[in-house]
Amino acid sequence: MVPLQGGTFTMGSTFYPDESPVHERTVAPFEIDRHPVTNAQFAAFVDATGYVTVAERPLDPADFPGVDPADLVAGGLVFQPTPGPVDLRDWRQWWTWGAGASWRHPFGPESSIDDRLDHPVVQVSFEDASTYATWAGKRLPTEAEWEFAARGGLDGALYTWGNAPDAAGDLGGNHWQGSFPYRNIGANGWVGTSPVGTFPPNGYGLFDCAGNVWEWTSDFYTERHIVPGSEFAEAGARPNLLAAASAEPGSLIPRRALKGGSHLCAPEYCLRYRPAARSPQADDSATTHIGFRCAR
Repeated sequence: MVPLQGGTFTMGSTFYPDESPVHERTVAPFEIDRHPVTNAQFAAFVDATGYVTVAERPLDPADFPGVDPADLVAGGLVFQPTPGPVDLRDWRQWWTWGAGASWRHPFGPESSIDDRLDHPVVQVSFEDASTYATWAGKRLPTEAEWEFAARGGLDGALYTWGNAPDAAGDLGGNHWQGSFPYRNIGANGWVGTSPVGTFPPNGYGLFDCAGNVWEWTSDFYTERHIVPGSEFAEAGARPNLLAAASAEPGSLIPRRALKGGSHLCAPEYCLRYRPAARSPQADDSATTHIGFRCAR
């Protein structure tokens, strides 16, 4: 882990609406993993504890009224490139339900991590990440801690490496190169996840803070930052965070703030391989582009 002294920094941006308002945030000293948790590290946890991830558990028909029980197969979301250009407003054209997909088999039962032990673990839910962190004597970082660490001391910069675009993915991030979601020539040759530490570190010596995999944080997601001490915060917003974080109206599944972007982030669709960027994700979701790192 990398020890950080904490401090006050400029959090957020005006790039996308949910990254606002830009404000000063102070974090206390903490430590954070140098890179996302790898398949090898997660395998050690499972071997030691016998833990079964959310994506591997049977689905209870009582939780899905009206759905054919035959369709209730454990698994996770798997990215599939499209044959050509599609309407980028419809994510269902490139995400499919991967029956049998899990952290050991990220793309389905026939896939394997045998040659990906140094890649970030994926197909892990918020519960999976939190349980691993507790086992390791750590926890998940808050959104503010994650952003502070990802900035690497470059307060207010657009990217983890500064303000220059990363056209080839060689400055500091594994993100989509080409036309999303059908043509990807790969960042430095990597299509999909890359081994941790493949790309240059930021100013704090942290790897993969821009792209590769989105990372879970412990904070609920809201459609704007709740600034400590602000009128919005004082008006009682925090007690209602669970409701504000619901994935759908009436849903009981809260959403957390993901940080960092992933190998699927493309400038024309999702320019979120930036420290201020954030994305909502339901706690029970497991996909081929979400992982995590721990803090303490």
